Amino acid sequence: MTNKNLIPLLVIIGGSVLLFISFGIRHSIGLYLLPISNYLDTGREVFGFAAAIQVLMIGIGSPLFGAISDKYGSGRASILGIVLVILGLAWMSNVNTSFDIIGSQFLFGLGGAGCGTAVVLGAVGRSVRSENRTLSLGVVMAAGSFGQFVMVPLIGYLIEFLGWSQSLIYICFIAAIMIIFSFALNFSSKSESSKAGTDQSLIEALKEAFQSKSYNLLTIAFFVCGFHVTFVAVHLPAYIEDQNLPFWVGGWSLALIGLFNVVGTIYFGYLGDRLSKKNLLALLYSLRGLLFLVFIYLPKTELTVLLFSCILGILWLSTVPLTSGIITVVFGPYYMSMLYGIAFLSHQIGSFLGSWLGGRLFDMYGSYDLMWWICVILGFISAILHFPIIEKPVPRLLKQANT
Repeated sequence: MTNKNLIPLLVIIGGSVLLFISFGIRHSIGLYLLPISNYLDTGREVFGFAAAIQVLMIGIGSPLFGAISDKYGSGRASILGIVLVILGLAWMSNVNTSFDIIGSQFLFGLGGAGCGTAVVLGAVGRSVRSENRTLSLGVVMAAGSFGQFVMVPLIGYLIEFLGWSQSLIYICFIAAIMIIFSFALNFSSKSESSKAGTDQSLIEALKEAFQSKSYNLLTIAFFVCGFHVTFVAVHLPAYIEDQNLPFWVGGWSLALIGLFNVVGTIYFGYLGDRLSKKNLLALLYSLRGLLFLVFIYLPKTELTVLLFSCILGILWLSTVPLTSGIITVVFGPYYMSMLYGIAFLSHQIGSFLGSWLGGRLFDMYGSYDLMWWICVILGFISAILHFPIIEKPVPRLLKQANT
């Protein structure tokens, strides 16, 4: 294998391990909603708000860590993020007040930006050739989803047998493994594709993006993905228990979402290299809205909940390789981490509202019914927003290609 082919492979492997562990931990946070809320003797709104702070900090941190990654290397950015994640988890294991849970999620979220999609997908996007880029991004995202499948039930068992506090200590050691694989991301700066666009300054890149109608529509629509994903990840286990179903159903529902998203991200990543990415995104959001609508009226049993989770898993984060793929096609790979990070901030603002509003409306009405209907409506709105998007390189890239 030549060095030219080895570099992308190393980056893909390193990025896959980072997302495997970070996604697995992040999507397990919902399992702590009831035990920590009961321990602190608070309503669900407090934990929901803390989880909302976490996802908001991932969003705020993503363009910051993306800029660090673009300038100083993805490996350095990810190591800084991993350290913050470990500190946040350690703090979370010793919460005694509402401030502790909010503060721990602040640190955890900020660190999660450093070892999350903005940094990892930016590294992969710079390392692979354009004809395989969306599929490669899908493969890395699939690794993250598989981590969700493996780690959510594992962490559920740790909580059940060790208690919520002790389980978080073990998770700190699991998180530390990411440091080893983060060094592979530094190879992305040595790839040939990363050199395109070096004649453009950071300010020029931002100005070019914000003047693009397509980028703004894509960023606004990505808000809905975050709203959907985080509401489900944080509140679905509690919602399932409210339906008088066993505790294990909540953990396995999240795990199945992760498992089937492995299929979804790879399949839609494959399609994204061959079909219109914006049309595939419109299809994904429409199917989400339809699925939530059907779930509202379904009787809630172990079978229907797990079947719902399998179908949702296919649609779960399949939006990410398509969204990041459009950004790279339109603006090139050089500033991909930062530009995707800004779009991801919109995603995480949606996540903040999905997490917090879910807890708020439940404490107000004693039910999640209104949240499910909001998810339905937002799904169809997001689908509509994708139709005007233009999937073509900006004039700057076309000019470079002709010289």
